[in-house]
Amino acid sequence: MNAFVLPAIPALDHVLDAALQARIDHKTKPPGALGMLETLALQIGSIQQTLTPALRAPHMLVCAGDHGAAKAGVSAYPQDVTWQMVENFLAGGAAINVLARQAGMTLVVADAGVNHDFGIRPGLLDAKVAPGTASYLDAAAMTRDQCETALQRGREAVSAIAGTGCNVIGFGEMGIGNTAAAALLTHCYTGIPLADCVGRGTGLDDAGLARKRVLLQQALDQWPMRNTDPADILARFGGFEIAMLAGAMIEAASRRMVLLIDGFIVTAALLAALRLAPAVREYCVFAHCSEERGHAAQLAHLAARPLLNLDLRLGEGTGAALAYPLLAAACAFLAEMASFESAGVSGRQVSDAAGG
Repeated sequence: MNAFVLPAIPALDHVLDAALQARIDHKTKPPGALGMLETLALQIGSIQQTLTPALRAPHMLVCAGDHGAAKAGVSAYPQDVTWQMVENFLAGGAAINVLARQAGMTLVVADAGVNHDFGIRPGLLDAKVAPGTASYLDAAAMTRDQCETALQRGREAVSAIAGTGCNVIGFGEMGIGNTAAAALLTHCYTGIPLADCVGRGTGLDDAGLARKRVLLQQALDQWPMRNTDPADILARFGGFEIAMLAGAMIEAASRRMVLLIDGFIVTAALLAALRLAPAVREYCVFAHCSEERGHAAQLAHLAARPLLNLDLRLGEGTGAALAYPLLAAACAFLAEMASFESAGVSGRQVSDAAGG
C-alpha cells in the first residue's frame, strides 16, 4: 500500500494478567460475582499494562460518507439524509449527541466523503476524500488510492484525538446505504453467506429487502477479480467512512487505546482492520449486539461477547456510548472496592452472605 502505512501494534503480553486476576478476586465479593465487569477490568488492565487501569478523555469518532449504490435503492432513505444528519450532529440534536453527552464522551464528527459542501464548521473534521463513492453495482466503489487515503485520514484523526490524552475511543458512522456495503464486506471477509448478512437497514419493507438482496448479489457476481486482498475488497465494496474507521481503529490500537466497537457497520470496518492488522483484536470491547441482520453472525465469527443487547439498530455509535459507563464501572470497582484484607472480611463470610 502506498499512502497508508501500517503502524506497529504491540501484541498484549498478558504479563500482568495473573496479578490483575488476583486483585479482582480479592475484592469483597465471591469470585466472578461481577461477571463481565471483571472480564472488562482484566482486559483494560492488560491493555494499559497496569494494576490500576483508568479511562481518560473518552472520545467518540463518528465518520460520515455517501455511497453511490444508495441511488439504486439499497436504502429506504434518499442520499440527502446523510448530510442532513451530519448537520443534526453539528447542531447537537442527534441520538449520539445526547448519549455521548450523557456518558461524558467528546464527540468528533468527520466528513470522510459526504456529497455536500459543509464549509469550515466548528466541530466538523474535514477528511473528505471525494463527495461520495462510486457505485459498486457498476465498478469499484473507490480507487485503491482513495481507499488508502481514507485509511490514512482515520489514522490522522486518532492521532489528533490522542493528543488530548484520550485512551478510550468509541466508533460510529453515518451514511445512507452503508448497511449494504457492510453486508458485502462481511461476506467477503468472513465467508458468511450473503443472505445472512443483508438486513433491513434504515427500515426497508419486504419488497425493498428483496430488491436489496438481488442488487448485492449482482454486485458480487460482476466483481471480476474476486481476490482476497483486504484493501482491494474494501475499495471494491466499502465506503469512505468505513475505510476511515478501519484506519482509525488500527491507529488507536497502536497507541494502546481501548476500542469500543458499535454495531453492524462499525464491526464491518473492524473486519477490514483485522485483515490488515490482526493484532487490533485484543484492544476491542464489543458494545452491543445490533438488531440488524448480520451483526450476530459477525460477533460469532469474531468469538466476541457484546456487553448489551437492547435491540438497537440506529448506528451513529449509540450502542458504544451506552456501553461506555460499564467500562468506567469496571475500572472504578478495581480501584475503589475494598479487598478482603482491607475490609477485615474473610472470603468465606462474603460467600455465605451472597448465598454461596
